[in-house]
Amino acid sequence: MKSSLRGKIKKIKLLVMDVDGVLTDGRIVIDAEGKELKFFDVQDGFGLVLLRQAGIRTAVLSARSAPAVMARVTDLKIDKICQDAYPKSSAYEGLLNEWGLKDEEVCFMGDDLPDLPVLNEVGLAVAVSNAVAEVKKTADYVTEKRGGHGAVREVVEMILKVQGKWPQIVADMADSKV
Repeated sequence: MKSSLRGKIKKIKLLVMDVDGVLTDGRIVIDAEGKELKFFDVQDGFGLVLLRQAGIRTAVLSARSAPAVMARVTDLKIDKICQDAYPKSSAYEGLLNEWGLKDEEVCFMGDDLPDLPVLNEVGLAVAVSNAVAEVKKTADYVTEKRGGHGAVREVVEMILKVQGKWPQIVADMADSKV
C-alpha cells in the first residue's frame, strides 16, 4: 500500500456509504405485494459494528428511500442516515457541519455517477469493484470485493489495520465469552 494512501486512511473519523451497490449488491427486488427487498452482507454489518466500537462514526447517504434500509441501519446502530439525498453533496455538507469534521477526515464509498460529487470532496474516496468506470477513475482505492459482497468489510478492516486498532479488536474477540 502506498504511503500516500496510508496517510489518508490514518485521518479517517467517519465512514459514509452509499446503499444500493455498496451496502447491497445493487439488486432491487419487488415482491408481489410491491414490497422492496434488499440483500445485505452480514460481514459488512459486523465490520460496521467493529468500526463504531473503535470510535469511528458511520453514516449512510442514499438518493433513494426504503424501509429495508432504515431497518438495517437501525439494527447496525449507524450514526446517521440520509435518505432521499439528491444531490448527495448537500447532505454530505450537513454531516460535516453536524460533527465538525473536515473533508480529509471522511471516507466515502460509492459505485455510481450520483456519488461523484462527494467522492471528489472527501479525504478518502473508495469505489467498490463493481462501480462504473468514472467512479473507479475518481477513487483513491478500488475494493477487491463487490458491493454487497464484503466491500464494506474490506474497507473497515483496511481503516482499522492502518490506524493500528485491528490487533486489539481481534484479541478482544478471541478473549470474549460470547
